[in-house]
Amino acid sequence: MQSYVQIENAGMTFSTRKGKFTALTGINLHIDQGEFIALIGHSGCGKSTLLNLIAGLIDATDGVLLLANKEIRGPGPERGVVFQNHSLLPWLTAFENVYLAVEKVFGDKESKAQMKARTSAVLELVGLAHAANKLPGEISGGMKQRVGIARALAMEPKVLLLDEPFGALDALTRAHLQDELMKIVAATKSTVVMVTHDVDEAVLLSDRIVMMTNGPAASIGEILAVDLPRPRDRLQLAHDPNYHDLRSQVLEFLYSRQMRPKEAA
Repeated sequence: MQSYVQIENAGMTFSTRKGKFTALTGINLHIDQGEFIALIGHSGCGKSTLLNLIAGLIDATDGVLLLANKEIRGPGPERGVVFQNHSLLPWLTAFENVYLAVEKVFGDKESKAQMKARTSAVLELVGLAHAANKLPGEISGGMKQRVGIARALAMEPKVLLLDEPFGALDALTRAHLQDELMKIVAATKSTVVMVTHDVDEAVLLSDRIVMMTNGPAASIGEILAVDLPRPRDRLQLAHDPNYHDLRSQVLEFLYSRQMRPKEAA
């Protein structure tokens, strides 16, 4: 498979009122086309910072990041981003929120009819065709997140970047959207990088789990290959010894080798 994302010795240092703060150092990671990567670690380990570097929302102070052999400099439509906060415009319907992104990317290439068809198709993909004309205030939190995912997918990004998109949802809604995300990724063959705090989510969804060391100056501690066959069924995995072994390896890294000082006290 072709390596879509290449991160070579990347680091990120911020200037603060108290001086320089190094969030990330020596990050080396290659992500293949169609691969699902989960970034996991304790709070403050730089997971979201690394995602923002890939998104081009901030520029690395060291190293280089490449997408399809081109240096990442600023955001672009080839990278779709979904945050924990859905960031929908409350005065626009679900359809209109997605259409805005479609128009931004395809406005000079496609007719309005084509862009409307593209918008309808992606809402159908995330199971929201029935809610296309509803305002954000008229739909549930889970549905809002699906609109956010639809908006990102509508741009046909090479890489889908997810920053804890289900973190604020209740357990049942989160489980449902995890299952939906697996179906969407299988259908679109998207390359995905997802930040999560949830060990079970990381094992269920990903092909590799990138486990971060504690910050400041965080780096990649270990990378765990998740060799569970796809498609994956959460009920079947509940009885799969390989699933439980992978889960145990992540927990052991997080809560033994990367135990934070206050937790060790």
